[in-house]
Amino acid sequence: MSVVFSSNGLKSLQLRPTFSRVFGVFFYTTKTQTSIPPIDKKDTLYKRISPLGNPRVSIVPILDQWVQEGKPAKPKYLKDMIHELRKYRRYSHALEISHWMTDRRYVDLSPGDVAIRLDLISKVHGIEQAEEYFTNVPKQFKVFKLYNCLLNCYVHKKIIEKAEALMQKMRDMGYLESSAYNALLNLYFQVGQYEKIDNLMEEMKEMGVTPDKFTFRTLLSTYAATSDIDGMEKTIQLMEVDPNIIIDWNSYSIAANGYIKSGLIDKAFKKLQKLEEIIPNKEMRSARDILLSLYGAAGRKEDLYRIWNLCKSFGKAYNSSYSCMIVCLLKMDDIAGAEKILEEWEAGHSSFDFRVRNRLISAYCNNGLLEKAELLINKAIEKGEKPYPNTWDILASGYIKANKMPKAVEAMKAAFLASKPGWKPYRDNLAACLVYLKQQGDVEKTEELLRLLGGPGYMSTDVCERVMDCFYTSKRVEPVEASEVESNDSIVEETNQNTNEGT
Repeated sequence: MSVVFSSNGLKSLQLRPTFSRVFGVFFYTTKTQTSIPPIDKKDTLYKRISPLGNPRVSIVPILDQWVQEGKPAKPKYLKDMIHELRKYRRYSHALEISHWMTDRRYVDLSPGDVAIRLDLISKVHGIEQAEEYFTNVPKQFKVFKLYNCLLNCYVHKKIIEKAEALMQKMRDMGYLESSAYNALLNLYFQVGQYEKIDNLMEEMKEMGVTPDKFTFRTLLSTYAATSDIDGMEKTIQLMEVDPNIIIDWNSYSIAANGYIKSGLIDKAFKKLQKLEEIIPNKEMRSARDILLSLYGAAGRKEDLYRIWNLCKSFGKAYNSSYSCMIVCLLKMDDIAGAEKILEEWEAGHSSFDFRVRNRLISAYCNNGLLEKAELLINKAIEKGEKPYPNTWDILASGYIKANKMPKAVEAMKAAFLASKPGWKPYRDNLAACLVYLKQQGDVEKTEELLRLLGGPGYMSTDVCERVMDCFYTSKRVEPVEASEVESNDSIVEETNQNTNEGT
């Protein structure tokens, strides 16, 4: 079985009777494969694919046209493009290239390539189709990499029972490697089952499985999450003296985050100093937001600006970095400083992300500065930009706090009109608007809002409540708060994906 894409971009399932159609049996010579240079973003094919960020738009016509023009599409380069697209979470397009290689180019896949396809199917089409693909993979490809990839898929989806059952099967098969244990450790950390982490670490010791840096990172994150400073410090010491472990900046950032959560700012600062000393220049961009968040959480404004200026010297800052810097300054109640950073962002970016503005809009609303929030939104609209649904939801929250309910209702309507199917505002905002309209006896506007929810246009309170209960059957999306700073506990999720990224 293989997942393929039709000309309209929609997936379909087809059973492929021959091995050659699923995996390809035509081999390129070793010389041909190794002669292809590493991926270059200036390459014409990548340049053609790169702008198509919409996963619903198929890139297969671009690939076909490239070949029709007589240009090369070597396996090594295509696999490098898959790796690049995965890095930017463009899983749908990466999967299309994977299928295109075998369906159109008859490229032979390695066990690692098959594992990557399994991971992509899980991310694009769900775990059930990934399991079906796994079941139909020929026996010779069912090696540790593939089992470990499926285990990571379960971890990503937080499916505990299936992950534990697969891990037991891997034990029975003799697949006792640190990366498999790391995946399960990561799962227990994500779901907060910390007691199972100790048991699994003990099992690793009994089975002679050597912990690696990813094992220690999960352990560090667990101690940081539970404010076990003693355990965290002992783990750092073990890593520093272990000749087989090269401690990196990620580990120090986890420790610094643990200290900050426990109010031990001086100790956190020392770890941040160590962190800065060992960050390779090539990783400064990826470390930038973490450093900003940690210095911001520690309340060290001078160091916050120092890192900000240092990181900009390594190249143009991303939207996420501007957003992070704004949030850090807002946590320090420095609205004026956040405004200056936003002005800098607006002056230097051609590709805008309204989430950067949302941070400041939220702060304005929380502080009763509604005119400033309105002005910021209106200026962006005048430039041709479209606020996100959450932008209007945040603004509605500000109006509700200020008891400006007519404006809150209009903002809520704007949120729905700007939204896509599946979007949900903060429930308390929607409820407040419906209650207000009910009290005013405004049947027309109440029915209009209910229709936007997909409910019947009736006026009774019971019906409104039933419609809202039905509307919020899935997890609600709450408005972005100005005080939000992304926790560095998420570092462990990235680091434990080493199996999937390395296949």
